[in-house]
Amino acid sequence: MLAGSKERVEALDAALWTYEDASFLPHGTPRDGHAGRQPVWLTTEDENPNGAKLLILVDGVKSARIDEYERVLDIFDGSEESVAAARERWREAKKAGHQLTYWQQTEKGWEQKA
Repeated sequence: MLAGSKERVEALDAALWTYEDASFLPHGTPRDGHAGRQPVWLTTEDENPNGAKLLILVDGVKSARIDEYERVLDIFDGSEESVAAARERWREAKKAGHQLTYWQQTEKGWEQKA
């Protein structure tokens, strides 16, 4: 997971440790070390030290390495600024030839949009 700040990495790290006992997700951060052995790597650096096939982008960050992944998730909130920035990232990814789908969280759950 590529985040925009060390504070965000720390918050995600804490949430993944404490959210719910039954939903624990093994993960690590640069503070923990051993990146190559971590199934999920939380970082602010555009890197892939564990050979991940999935990249999750948060905070509007971009990766120059998206071709290395089988799937990339760009997660953003619904604020006007975030949506506008996400639309620009969408245009860039589409222009680069990536296959794209858009999903939106609704009261019914996640729904694929046009």
